Amino acid sequence: MATEIRVPTLGESITEATVAQWFKKPGDSVEADEPLVELETDKVTVEVPAPAAGVLSEILVSDGDTVEVGALLGEIGEGKGAPAKKEQPKKEEPKQEAAKEEAKSETKTQKAEAPAASKSDESEEEGSDALSPAVRKLIDEHDLDPARIEGTGKGGRLVKGDVLKAIEKRGDVPSAPESKPAQESKAPEAPQREEKREDTHEDRDAREERVKMTRLRKTIASRLKQAQDTAAMLTTFNEVDMTNVMAARKEYKDLFEKKHGVRLGFMSFFVKACIAGLRDIPAINAEIDGDEVVYKNYYNFGIAVGTDKGLVVPVVKNAQDMSLAEIEKAINDFGAKARDGNLKLEDLQGGTFTISNGGVYGSLMSTPILNMPQSGVLGMHKIQERPVAVDGKIEIRPMMYLALSYDHRIVDGKEAVTFLVRVKESLEDPQRLLLDL
Repeated sequence: MATEIRVPTLGESITEATVAQWFKKPGDSVEADEPLVELETDKVTVEVPAPAAGVLSEILVSDGDTVEVGALLGEIGEGKGAPAKKEQPKKEEPKQEAAKEEAKSETKTQKAEAPAASKSDESEEEGSDALSPAVRKLIDEHDLDPARIEGTGKGGRLVKGDVLKAIEKRGDVPSAPESKPAQESKAPEAPQREEKREDTHEDRDAREERVKMTRLRKTIASRLKQAQDTAAMLTTFNEVDMTNVMAARKEYKDLFEKKHGVRLGFMSFFVKACIAGLRDIPAINAEIDGDEVVYKNYYNFGIAVGTDKGLVVPVVKNAQDMSLAEIEKAINDFGAKARDGNLKLEDLQGGTFTISNGGVYGSLMSTPILNMPQSGVLGMHKIQERPVAVDGKIEIRPMMYLALSYDHRIVDGKEAVTFLVRVKESLEDPQRLLLDL
C-alpha cells in the first residue's frame, strides 16, 4: 500500500510554499524520516521527511511549483528500490552477459579516448540533483560546469551567488573577441555595421537576465512596502561615544569568553540599553491593533541577520530576564542557524522591537525601515574615530551614529528623541545599566 507525502503544517499564517528541490528520484530507496523534498516558505526553508520507509514511487510536483498546506507531493511504495533492479537480470543470463561484455569494451574505449570528458559529465550528473531551479537555470544559460564552482550553501551546495560570481569571473575573459579576427579578415565591413547598429530589443534580452523572485524575497518586498504604506514612519538621529563600552569590552573580553564560552560583543550592550529606554518610553514597544494600542511589558528583540537568501529577523525572547552572556549566546546561535538555513518558524515570531546593525557592512548612516507591526527599529552603524568637543577640548573619540525609525501614529517626536538619549546615556556610562539608573 502506497504512503502519501503531503505538505505539512508550516506555521501560523503560512498557507503555501514553493518546491525548492527534491533530494530523491522515483525508484530510489528511502528510509523513514529521511529528508525527501525542500520547501521554501515566506519565512524559512522546510525539509519534508519521509513518512515511511520504502521506494519513492511517484513525484507529483516539480521544482519551482507552488503548493498549499496538505497538498499531495508524491507517494512511497513498499519494498526497496536498489535491490529490485538488481534481481531482474537473472532471468536472461546469456543475452545480458553478452551485452555486459560489449558495454564493458565500449566503456574502456570511451575512457581511453576521452577520460577528462567522462569525469566532467559524471560530476555534472551528480551535482545537478542538488541544484535549485534558479541555480540550474543560470548554469544551463551560461553553459557552466557546476563541479568547477565552489558552493557556499548548506553542505557545500551551490547557491545563486556562487554561480553569479563564476559568471563574473568568466566574463573577465570573454570568448566573443577571439572570433573577431577571422570575421574581420573575411568581411572587413562587418565591424562598421556593428558600430552603427542600434540597440535592439533582442540585444537587450541577450544582455539581461530574468530570475524568478524567491518566496522569501517577495515577502520581504511586500512587508517593507506595507510598512511604508501603513505607518507614519519617521527617523531621528543621535550619536554615541563608544569609548567606555569599548574599554570595558577590551578589559573583560578574555575573562568573559573563558567563563561563558562566548565572545563579548557590542550587541548585548545595545539590547540592555534599549530595554532601559523602552521601559521609559513604552509606546516604542507597543503596536496598533485596530483602534487600540497594545502595550507590551516584555521585550522580544528582533536581531536582523543578512543571509544569501535575504534578510531574516530571528527574535531573542524575554531579553529583560537574560544576562549579557545569555544574550550573546542567543544571538550567535541565531546567526549560525540563519546562515545554515536551520531557523524555525517560532524563531522568527513574536518580536516587539528590532535592532539592525548596518555597521558590520561599513554603513555610516541609514534610515532603517519598520518591521510591522512593531513601532520602532534602532539602526546601529560603523564606529568611526572623529574629533569631538569634550570639556572644552577637541579629542578623537570612537563615535557611532544611531538612527531610530518609529511609527509617528503612536510615538511622538519628543518620545523618540528621549529614547535615543536614554540609549546614548546608558552606552556612554555602562554603570548606569548595573545600577538601573
